Amino acid sequence: MEILTVPTEVCTLHPERTLGKIYLDWTPQPGNYIDLDGKTYTILERRHRYQFRRGKYNLFRVLVYVQLAPENLERSLLDGRWVIGDKNCRYNAASEIMRCAVNPNGPCQGCGFWEA
Repeated sequence: MEILTVPTEVCTLHPERTLGKIYLDWTPQPGNYIDLDGKTYTILERRHRYQFRRGKYNLFRVLVYVQLAPENLERSLLDGRWVIGDKNCRYNAASEIMRCAVNPNGPCQGCGFWEA
């Protein structure tokens, strides 16, 4: 079985610019991380581009908007997905994009607000 690869254009929002075009063998979702040119980015948004061929629309390209992931990226596995920060903390947002409300920039280790 052949793995379908989709051309993916990686862009930033502010300032809006294209970082590159790559081929992925997985479907990028908001909150996932992507490595490009030695840097790690967080996917914020995904858009599809379709092309009409032979009487039907076909997926032509995927456009993902990203932001640079923080260098002190702490992640925990929670219910089969990666979340930022310590999943055992009461204030953890259980999100792939935001750590928590009281200390969003982290780190969790040594945080004065940490509660089990």
